[in-house]
Amino acid sequence: MIVLHAVFPINPDKLDEALDLAETMVEASNEEPGVINYRAATDVGAGNLLRFFEQYEDAAAMEAHVESDHFEEFEAALPDLLAGDPDITRFDVESVSDVEL
Repeated sequence: MIVLHAVFPINPDKLDEALDLAETMVEASNEEPGVINYRAATDVGAGNLLRFFEQYEDAAAMEAHVESDHFEEFEAALPDLLAGDPDITRFDVESVSDVEL
């Protein structure tokens, strides 16, 4: 499994537009084959940070995602939305287990 954590600092004046695009991304991405889970959220401490949490079955699923129309639309809009550089981290996961609190 591949997990991505992507953080986008959004210009506060563009936050509503970014959230609309994120909602479209989440809905469409969760319908893609090989996507286990795809979520977006704003940061509690910094409301202009848009975070994506993405889980893919494999590299082929992740590659298909970045070639999708909704991803390309989001990517094209990013330069006008960003207030800084994105930070994207990839995790290659071999096992997963639930944690009880």
